[in-house]
Amino acid sequence: MIQVQAVTHGFGDRVILDQITLTLTEQRVGIVGSNGSGKSTFVRLLNGLLIPDRGDVWVDGLNTRQHTKTIRRKVGFVFQNPDNQIVFPIVEEDLAFGLKNLKLSKAEIADRIHTVLQRYRLEHLRHHPTHLLSGGEKQLLAILSVLVMNPQYIIFDEPTTLLDLRNRNRIQRTLWQLEQPIIAVSHDLELLKDFDRVIVFEAGAVIMDAHPTIALPYYIQQMS
Repeated sequence: MIQVQAVTHGFGDRVILDQITLTLTEQRVGIVGSNGSGKSTFVRLLNGLLIPDRGDVWVDGLNTRQHTKTIRRKVGFVFQNPDNQIVFPIVEEDLAFGLKNLKLSKAEIADRIHTVLQRYRLEHLRHHPTHLLSGGEKQLLAILSVLVMNPQYIIFDEPTTLLDLRNRNRIQRTLWQLEQPIIAVSHDLELLKDFDRVIVFEAGAVIMDAHPTIALPYYIQQMS
């Protein structure tokens, strides 16, 4: 369970989020809002990438202020642009990067990489140069680099924005196959229509929090 209690956060004199209190327990939670509404800041607070100016964020009883490193392992984060997340020139090396920080044995690292590549039918790309991957393959690699760490929650920031329709659908199927609870920020409303819950942000506040059948039509109307 992720709990956000009276969180306020800003940059300089600008308040980005104002007194946000939410409890996230559903398997799939969608986050929508106009540009600058605070949604990306909000999800970065959930795994300790940002620490709130005021208020607290708790992940399974751990506060992001005191347990940042542990929480970042529990809550994986997939960034919008995979090029900002891929750091090594070969797929296998990129997947191994985080695992080495866990001080796992070479055998366990190799086994985890094999398992995650095989599960998503990407074993043939194990030794492939990362800069030669397609956009969809890069996005999948970014997701796998998080999955290989065995997080308990996964946050996605605009997972389909840079993709064509085929790869967008591939990422959608991947998200539905995940066992972990996921929180996805997206302008792709079709992606979120079968989620358990959608939270609408505007001007740093939550203006709607409901099932997609209620929240998405409300958001569309607000943007009209």
